[in-house]
Amino acid sequence: METQNKPAGPTRVETDSMGEMTVPIDAWYGASTARAMDNFPVSGHRVPGRMIRALGLVKLAAARANGGLGILDGRIADAVATAAEEVASGALDAHFPVDVFQTGSGTSSNMNANEVIANRATEALGGERGSKLVHPNDHVNLGQSSNDVFPSAIHVAVLEALVQDLRPALLVLGKALDAKARQWNDILKLGRTHLMDATPMRLGQEFSGYASMLEHSVARVDRSCKPLEELAIGGTAVGTGINTHPDFARLVCRHLSELTGLSLHEASNHFEAQGSRDGLVEVSGQLRTIAISLSKIANDVRWLASGPRGGIGEITLPAVQPGSSIMPGKVNPVICESVIQVSAQVIGHDAAVAQAGLGGVFELNLMMPMMAYNLLESIRLIANAARMFATKAVAGLEANPERCRSLIEQSLAMSTALALAIGYDRAASIAKKAHQTGRTVREVAYSESGLDPAAVDRLLDPVAMTAPNSTRVGSGA
Repeated sequence: METQNKPAGPTRVETDSMGEMTVPIDAWYGASTARAMDNFPVSGHRVPGRMIRALGLVKLAAARANGGLGILDGRIADAVATAAEEVASGALDAHFPVDVFQTGSGTSSNMNANEVIANRATEALGGERGSKLVHPNDHVNLGQSSNDVFPSAIHVAVLEALVQDLRPALLVLGKALDAKARQWNDILKLGRTHLMDATPMRLGQEFSGYASMLEHSVARVDRSCKPLEELAIGGTAVGTGINTHPDFARLVCRHLSELTGLSLHEASNHFEAQGSRDGLVEVSGQLRTIAISLSKIANDVRWLASGPRGGIGEITLPAVQPGSSIMPGKVNPVICESVIQVSAQVIGHDAAVAQAGLGGVFELNLMMPMMAYNLLESIRLIANAARMFATKAVAGLEANPERCRSLIEQSLAMSTALALAIGYDRAASIAKKAHQTGRTVREVAYSESGLDPAAVDRLLDPVAMTAPNSTRVGSGA
C-alpha cells in the first residue's frame, strides 16, 4: 500500500493502477483522487463548482453518446448518465477535494469525476462501492482522455458563467447607469480633463458615457463566447482521436448543447484545441478590459461624490456604512472602493492566465486547472461587483444641481466660448485675469472683452456649450 496521510475515521481500501489507497468509508471518490489529495496539499482551493458541474455534464453527454453508439452496455450507460447528472447538479461537490494546483492537464480532477460517477453507478446497479462493477476508466472515461475532457469542461464552465452570471449582471449595471443618464440630461456641470476644469457638459452626458461602456462590455462578453463553443472532445490523448468512435465527439457536442442551451460543436482542428488555450487567453483579456471599465466608472463616481464640503460634490453616494472608526459622521465611497479592488484582482488573474497560455507544450497545455480557476473567479468577482455597484451605489446616486451650476460659473474654461468672438489669445488673457483677481470669466469679460454684456451672456451660455453648433465654430481650448 502506498504511503499516504490516512483519513480520520472509518476507511475502506480502493485501488488504481499504482496500487491501494485508503479513503473515507463514506467518500464516493477512489484511489486516484486520494492519491491526488496526498500529492497536492498546495492551496486549499478546490476546483470551482462550475468546473465540477461541467465535468459532470461532459460525462453525462459521453455516457449518452456511448450508449447510443452501442459501445457501452445500456444498463451501465444509464447508470453512468444518472450519476453524472447528480454530479452536474452540485449535490456531490463535497466529494471533489482535489486542489486547483494539481497535474496541469486536469487528470486528477477528471479521475475524481470518473471515480465518483463510477461508484455511484456501481451502487445503483447493486454493486459494492469500490468494486468497480462500473469502472472509472473503462466505462465512465470510455472514448475519452483527460486531455480532451478537461479543456472541453473548461469551455462549458466558462461559457455558462459568462452567459448566466456575467452578462446579466452587466446588463443590470448598464440599465442603472442609463437611467441616471436620462434622469440627469438637463443638469449642467463642469467637465474635467487632466483633473482640471474644462468646458461645461450635462451630467447626463457623462453618465451616458458610462452606460455606453457597459454596452461595450456586454458586446465583449458576446464576442468572447464564440471561440469557446469549439470543444476538444474527441481528440483523446494528442488530438488524433485514438480509442474513440468517429461519431463520438459529434454526439457528445449535440447532447451538451441540449443540456446547456449553448451552441457547442466539435473543434475544427483537434491539435489546436488541445495544444493551445488561446480562446481562454482571449476571454481573460476581455474580462480584464471589462474590469478596467468598471474601475474607471467607480473611480469617477467616487471623485464626483467627494466631499461633502472639501471635494467636488456634484453627486452624492448613498451612505451604506460608517466610514471611520475615529472621525464621527464620516461616510466613505466603500462600494466604489470594492469595485476598484475587484478590478485589480481580475488584472492579476489575467496575468496568470496569460502565463498559463504559454504553458502549451507540443500537444497539450499543462496549466489548465489554474486557468479554469482564475477565469471562473474573475467572472464571479466582476458579476458580483457589477450587481453590487448597481444596487448599492448607482441606483441611489443623487445629483447636486446647485453645486454643479456654481462650479461652472467659477470655471476659467468658460473663456473657451469667448474665443469665438475675440480670439484665443484675448480669451486666454481674460481667463488669467479672472484667476488672478478671483472674479469669474463672465465678470472680467463684461469689462475687458469689448463685447456688450448681452453678447457675453450669449457666448457664456453653458447650455450652448454642451453640443456642436454650426453657428458657434472656433478654436478649441
